[in-house]
Amino acid sequence: MKTHFSMFMFLRIITFISFWAIIRQNTITAQDSKYILVDQFGYQPLSTKVAVIRDPQVGYDANESYSPGVSFSVISVENGAEVFEDQVQAWNNGGIDPISGDKVWHFDFTELTTPGEYYVLDNTTNQKSFPFRIDEDVYNNVLKAAVRTFYYQRAGVAKTPNLAGANWADGPSHIGTLQDKDCRPYNAKTDASKAKDLSGGWYDAGDYNKYTPWTASYVVTLLRAYEENATVWTDDYNIPESGNGIPDIIDEILFGVEWLIKMQQSDGSCLSIVSCAHASPPSAATGQSVYGPASTFATLKCAGAFAYTSQVLKSFPAYQAKSDDLMARAKSAWTWANNNPNVLFPNNTSSNGSQGVGAGNQETDDLGRLTAKLGASLYLYRRTGEDAYKAFFESQYNEMPLFKWGTYISQYFFESQDILLQYSHTPGHNFEIAQSIKTTTVAASKKSGDFADAILTNKDPYLAFIKDYNWGSNQYKSIYGNVFHVMSSLNLDPLNSATYLNAAKSYLHYIHGVNPFNMVYLSNMKTYGADKNITQFYHSWFAEGSPWDQEGVSLYGPAPGFLAGGPNTSYSVDACCPNNCGSAQNNAICTSMNLTPPLNQPAMKSYKDFNNSWPLNSWSISENSNGYQVAYIRLLSKFATKNTTSNNIETITSQQKFSIYPNPTNGIITILINDANTYQLEVKDITGKSMMTTAITSNQTIYLEHLSAGLYIISISDGKNQWMEKVVR
Repeated sequence: MKTHFSMFMFLRIITFISFWAIIRQNTITAQDSKYILVDQFGYQPLSTKVAVIRDPQVGYDANESYSPGVSFSVISVENGAEVFEDQVQAWNNGGIDPISGDKVWHFDFTELTTPGEYYVLDNTTNQKSFPFRIDEDVYNNVLKAAVRTFYYQRAGVAKTPNLAGANWADGPSHIGTLQDKDCRPYNAKTDASKAKDLSGGWYDAGDYNKYTPWTASYVVTLLRAYEENATVWTDDYNIPESGNGIPDIIDEILFGVEWLIKMQQSDGSCLSIVSCAHASPPSAATGQSVYGPASTFATLKCAGAFAYTSQVLKSFPAYQAKSDDLMARAKSAWTWANNNPNVLFPNNTSSNGSQGVGAGNQETDDLGRLTAKLGASLYLYRRTGEDAYKAFFESQYNEMPLFKWGTYISQYFFESQDILLQYSHTPGHNFEIAQSIKTTTVAASKKSGDFADAILTNKDPYLAFIKDYNWGSNQYKSIYGNVFHVMSSLNLDPLNSATYLNAAKSYLHYIHGVNPFNMVYLSNMKTYGADKNITQFYHSWFAEGSPWDQEGVSLYGPAPGFLAGGPNTSYSVDACCPNNCGSAQNNAICTSMNLTPPLNQPAMKSYKDFNNSWPLNSWSISENSNGYQVAYIRLLSKFATKNTTSNNIETITSQQKFSIYPNPTNGIITILINDANTYQLEVKDITGKSMMTTAITSNQTIYLEHLSAGLYIISISDGKNQWMEKVVR
């Protein structure tokens, strides 16, 4: 008996030692691999989870090799235990992907839903991925960092240590002599009688210029992000307005809108641009600020931004007067633009003496102006209900590329596509037009080689297909993701809605590290969970040689959360290279570093983590842009989790606050509210999953045709209280 007991204990001890030996091997000797790619921030429990394994074949890393084992596991960081194991699957039967130049395998661990911190392990080679989390809130803090970049981009506002962080503290910029508060026309720089206070606003990108049409677009996209998932936005982003009882995304939107108000003239027109001096840090800039004249495009964009902001502000009691003021401004801008349809200001040409006013050309073409007017008419109609705006929209919607160019959808015309789909579920829309928009969108997305067709045929082994990798490819990644999310949320193609939702998330995973560089394309995100992120990007503040130049090399590195432009197959050094850049010193810069990559690479590898200026012109690859940022924020916010504490919302029974008819419904309901205020409406399924959100007033029609039959919860909220009713679909 004693001998048997001792042998039993001996076997248990051996088993115990072997178990911990395995754990020790997994946690200590496994090596981080640049070939096993995961979203470095993580995955939500019920999300699809696919690690991408790569073996380079073409490009700068073609001499490298990685042959994955058959079996991969997911290992708990906490205790080293294996929690999931399966085999990998080769993409395209082991073929080489021409866009990345890689052979690729997929390791699907979707079945793992337990919250925790993990890594993926190749059981044969002992290579492992960077760690990642599984939890509902994996993107919440990343979203905060991405939105906070707009605080760093604020002109005329001090970046205090308690808000910006000590490393990025700076005084207010562009408020000195002849700067934004005393801004003069670009062609009358000494005429004090034409001076205007045009302070505030956001630096547009890596340059400090402020462009009216583009700022208005950023406002609209941020409003879209807010409306599409209103319950995730909190009041604790650590910006100057935090704690005022208003979601910080609204505060940031209003900061941009206040500058647009300054750009509007008494006749309703809007000035086009403010060109600002550059320096590092921004407060060191001393050059004169100048402005460009009013233009039709700028004014139409202001009209849309003012009307949309007015619509959203209606739901905030503190902003009723502001909502009304913006509505009046929107109408005034619309009227001026209607009466002045072709007032242009191409600010980067020499024909009008405007060469050097800003860095990019904010002017557009006829289609751009019509798109802006279409958007303005939609937002004006939503806010006013006036038939004239609706009539304009319905007379011009088919001039957009989706219809005009033969069932066409493109990464370059997302704005018009998005406006059309917004109309399709705007209360009071024409049913036939809405159906035409929806069916044509699906047909266009399934044309060979792009959008839905590329997703449904598994064309991209990195699961985030875009057609072109050029200037701002990371913006296009977010745009594709937003297209798929809208297609899924509106249930435009019911059989593929789940596929489109997964696709939308995959574009985030690409930006978060599932790319050939195994790199998060956001700056300075180590404290948010990234193990490898871009260390520098082109920006006048975080410039080469400055204390904010490169993370881990310069004194501070750049501020967190900025999205770089991404791979660009059209990148090249300046045309003056290698021998005509003005001096031997300048010529030497042309060959001062290895530019392979980004040169001569497969599209997805056409990137370099650098921020060098002329003549290496890194801006076409690594510069940030508020346009890139808002597209990413909008996509990321779809997968943030609902705020349940910060706004102290109390859920109560309806107490006849609102009623729904008909109930049961065939898909169309009318909401009757017992007052004239605006509320935030949310439709949830019986599991609590949010199906749609929108602002609502009494006697408003809501379309639920895209939802399957079943029981749903309808709630309305005023920001403090929430009322709920059940509806049967």
